[in-house]
Amino acid sequence: MIRYERIAQHLDWGVVTTTCALVVIGLMSVYSSTSASGPSIFLRQLTWVCMGCVFLVAAFAVDYRNLMYSAWPFYALVLLGLVLVFVIGREISGARRWIELGPMRMQPSEIVKIFVIVWLAYWSEKNRHIVAYRFRDLLFPVSVVALPVILILLQPDLGTAGIVSFIACAMFIMMGIRRSTLLALSGMVLAGLPAAWFALKDYQKTRILTFLDPSRDPQGSGYHAIQSKIAVGSGGLLGKGFLHGTQTQLNFLPEHHTDFIFSVVAEEWGFAGSILLITLYLILITKIIDIGLKAKDRFGALICFGIASYFTFHVFINISMAVGIFPVVGVPLPFVSYGGTFMLINLVCIGLVLNVAWRRFIF
Repeated sequence: MIRYERIAQHLDWGVVTTTCALVVIGLMSVYSSTSASGPSIFLRQLTWVCMGCVFLVAAFAVDYRNLMYSAWPFYALVLLGLVLVFVIGREISGARRWIELGPMRMQPSEIVKIFVIVWLAYWSEKNRHIVAYRFRDLLFPVSVVALPVILILLQPDLGTAGIVSFIACAMFIMMGIRRSTLLALSGMVLAGLPAAWFALKDYQKTRILTFLDPSRDPQGSGYHAIQSKIAVGSGGLLGKGFLHGTQTQLNFLPEHHTDFIFSVVAEEWGFAGSILLITLYLILITKIIDIGLKAKDRFGALICFGIASYFTFHVFINISMAVGIFPVVGVPLPFVSYGGTFMLINLVCIGLVLNVAWRRFIF
């Protein structure tokens, strides 16, 4: 009993409450966007939320410092999952990203995001004697991260590969890079952009061109972006009301329960609901950063900073897609978009943050 009271006393209830609010908004949005086709998708999402809560508790219960000893085995499992996608994975809409697990599907590329955070935090802890990393110091960790990123690109999944790369870059900056190294790497990235354009597939190039001018193909590649902006704009100040979004209920808005779930929120709850959702994300990310700053060790701090960057990139890119200021790259909205593996990883991240926050009181 004393142990449970101690857990409750030092648990970060702000993170718990904000996460619960986001999950509830997500379940309501998924229900609204899929109600016309029956309750099956909503029930699957509810099942994933329940499973995710179990994983959250597990991530909280085990001392996060033990993850340092499982960084390499975790890496091997991640690579195995990505390879199995090409062997037994199911192809959907031209992409092979999922492995069937009975009635459910698992997306191994989502697990790579948490792997990058944990492994880079582990690597930085092992090399904590380095104050500012040079270019040659980064060759090994960049190679470790690059291998799963390449496998993700081959699926192909440009959005997830981009998120993983962004998280890695953010963590390198947090760990400390010499200014000269940062400038050199930035120059290499800029110089490689023309070559990256030619490496893109035709549909990926079309998405970028459509982002620059959606009217060039309003019934084809530009349809998603145009309908999303219509849904967001039609919500007005207070929205059309729950289950009354015309763009959503009449299926004008494609992928409304996954990539464009923010458009559903904006249409049904308006500007006020959108601001509330964004505010919840800001509160959550700010609290995660604060927990990282107060962590008792470098490993825990970097886990929190990595998770904060993970949520930040997802929220920024997804909402930017919905309002037409970023190309459509298939990046879901944390806790709100439909997706089983994605929901599990989100809740595992929260479990790790709570773990770091709580254990600073018992070191």
